[in-house]
Amino acid sequence: MSLSRWIRTPLLVLPLVLFLWPGTPVQASTVRESILANGMKVLLVEVPKAPVVTVQIWYRVGSRNEVMGRAGLSHMLEHMMFKGTERYPKGTFSRTIRKNGGNDNAFTSQDYTAYFENLAADRVELGLELEADRLRGLLLDEKEFQLEREVVKEERRLRTEDDPQAFLVESLFAQAFLMHPYHWPVIGWFPDLNAMTREDLKRHYDSYYVPNNATLLVVGDFKADALLPTITRLFEPIPNKPVPPPPAVTEPEQRGERRIIVKREAQVPFVMAGYRMPNYTHEDSCPLTILESILSNGKSSRLYRSLVYEQKIALAVGGEYSLLQADPELFYLYAVVKPGQKVERVEHALYRELARLQATLPTAQELQRAKNQVEASYIFGQDSNFRQAMLLGQAETVGAGWRHVEQFLERIQRVTAEDVQRVARRYFVEEARTVGILIPTPPPPKSAAQGSPQS
Repeated sequence: MSLSRWIRTPLLVLPLVLFLWPGTPVQASTVRESILANGMKVLLVEVPKAPVVTVQIWYRVGSRNEVMGRAGLSHMLEHMMFKGTERYPKGTFSRTIRKNGGNDNAFTSQDYTAYFENLAADRVELGLELEADRLRGLLLDEKEFQLEREVVKEERRLRTEDDPQAFLVESLFAQAFLMHPYHWPVIGWFPDLNAMTREDLKRHYDSYYVPNNATLLVVGDFKADALLPTITRLFEPIPNKPVPPPPAVTEPEQRGERRIIVKREAQVPFVMAGYRMPNYTHEDSCPLTILESILSNGKSSRLYRSLVYEQKIALAVGGEYSLLQADPELFYLYAVVKPGQKVERVEHALYRELARLQATLPTAQELQRAKNQVEASYIFGQDSNFRQAMLLGQAETVGAGWRHVEQFLERIQRVTAEDVQRVARRYFVEEARTVGILIPTPPPPKSAAQGSPQS
């Protein structure tokens, strides 16, 4: 079970698993790549099995492209992208999509911001027209910005401030990354949101919302030869411009365990341990993906069997590793402590499972089960136009390139038990560990006025 699926998604407007989707894997021969004269990349995948399409546009800008003091700009701009243009005033965008039987939304991450429309195949041009219009025609009204900023602040209150586990996750990342922009949350902190101005958003929009910083994807029931001229007509006249370089900050090597304790009103304690890991660029990324599955994927995983089923000291356990990040991020483990159990016991039980992998090779059965789980998750997701486009869009936008998708399963199948043990020994070391502990506190006492009925 992945914690990010239910905690680290305060900015995703819908729950998304962005990498391994449970069809037929995407093959290079099915993806048609074109680059317009202004530098916009276009990926078209014909899937004629149902008369529907998904239109997605991915921008290479997320929270890692922000600066200290203005965290949350990318997410705030995502909200403002629905506030209207001269051609399509406020409220028109989504209403037009709904009138035509479709749905639309958007999401922001550390590495990208993306927008999508799911439509009947004969309405594909509508989605393209709307996206081309707001690519350079956003109004960014001051009054709308002031109103929407309060919406985002309330979103933060509900999904982070009032959720003790989400608050711990945010705090853990701030401890694990001291210099890199992964230090701050995608949604931003209250002081940053309060200090943010319309001018900040305008500068961010002008800098990053340009065609040469975007990838347009269409997956579904259409003919690429017929659709590409329409895309060219709509998007190619939009001028390109230089894009700011990505952040060049390299997080220094960690030389000692870091610990953070959060005391919040909560039902049960919660334990996390994070380790910085390489991303898709490194040969160890696929062994780490298999290791994640062995440790935390389902009730047959080592963590579940040990902590939940056998020892009965945790209510839930899990882990998360995503190799599709623009920069190296965290591999983290977590456990929800069972009432009456000691936090220290649960924490050390997590480490014992890591030590087991470091000391003994995973069995052939464990290794094959993990490969089957990863492959099944990847393949089954290809049944959805939306998921196919998501996978290609993420791989393209973080820098791996969409061809990484077709190579993934082959790389996974080459992973050996020795590879899994090697990466466990290399990366899961105490000196490089960041630990987060949530200690529940009782709710504040009710005042006399709250506790006494009115006479």
